[in-house]
Amino acid sequence: MAGEDPKKPRLVDVTRQKSAQSLAADQQPLPESDDVSTEPKKKKKLKKKLVEHTAHRYKDKKPSKGRTAVWVKNFVLQYEEELHKLQIELLKLQKQIRKDGLRLLMLFEGRDAAGKGGTIKRIIEHLNPRGYRVVALLSPDDTERTQWYFQRYIQHLPAAGETVLFDRSWYNRAMVEPVMGFCTDEQNKRFLKDVPLLEEMLVKDGIVLLKYFFSVTKTEQLRRFDSRETDPLKQFKISPVDREAQEKWDDYTVRKFQMLNETNRTLAPWWIIRSDVKKLARLNCIKHILQQFDYEGKISEDQLQIDSEVVVSGIDEIRFMEEHLLKQTELPG
Repeated sequence: MAGEDPKKPRLVDVTRQKSAQSLAADQQPLPESDDVSTEPKKKKKLKKKLVEHTAHRYKDKKPSKGRTAVWVKNFVLQYEEELHKLQIELLKLQKQIRKDGLRLLMLFEGRDAAGKGGTIKRIIEHLNPRGYRVVALLSPDDTERTQWYFQRYIQHLPAAGETVLFDRSWYNRAMVEPVMGFCTDEQNKRFLKDVPLLEEMLVKDGIVLLKYFFSVTKTEQLRRFDSRETDPLKQFKISPVDREAQEKWDDYTVRKFQMLNETNRTLAPWWIIRSDVKKLARLNCIKHILQQFDYEGKISEDQLQIDSEVVVSGIDEIRFMEEHLLKQTELPG
């Protein structure tokens, strides 16, 4: 404008800075509603997480021009520091297992989205891949259905100096298969009678057998299912029977109670991992594994103390379920 002081701040007409697309959107008719809000809608923030171990790795780094400070919860930092320490212990244990020629077999069971896979991932993250195997079998094919039920699992048992981790095991026949109608009642009953005999043979033959059941509440399971549907990095975890797991929650509970009663034995006991808080479940499960062995350079027992609220013995879980099974109480999964 003529005569205007160029140094004086002036108002800017923001409409001139809008794109043609924005202007076109402005010209669209308002929706036919008596309750039209003129306030702009807030965009949902995309939740992002730091890669695990990042906070622990960079916590002591000094500020610099090329670095950006990121806030993390103290709990996350403590978890990463503890996990780092325990993973070093797992490496020591693996070295001892290979040296002594031990055979370690670990079964990880539990409902869908209970945290089995995440715990296995942290256990093997830094191990020597030549000393362990993870077994996660698909549904049996036509040939396998005609075989002895345990046949396809037996071939994956550990050799000397080896650790094998089953991400779901023969215990599919104790819960998933009968609930979803993939086996008959007779097959389920026969399995529950046979499996203690099989595990007794394995243990007496020298295999170290550890059985972990990951227990999650119904509310937390639903939250994790919803997360899988919206997170593109978790799409592979979605299965057609996920929602049915919610609908048949009580059926699974009854089958779990039956399974624990029939298969919790002194030679091969169950250990229940309360996994609503995934990080605590992972740490306590690893600590429990380490407690079962003596190995060179092992840290003090004080540093391997487990939380009794997270790790529960099979017999204590049976007693708890006996007291509450017929009450109007939602039992842990």
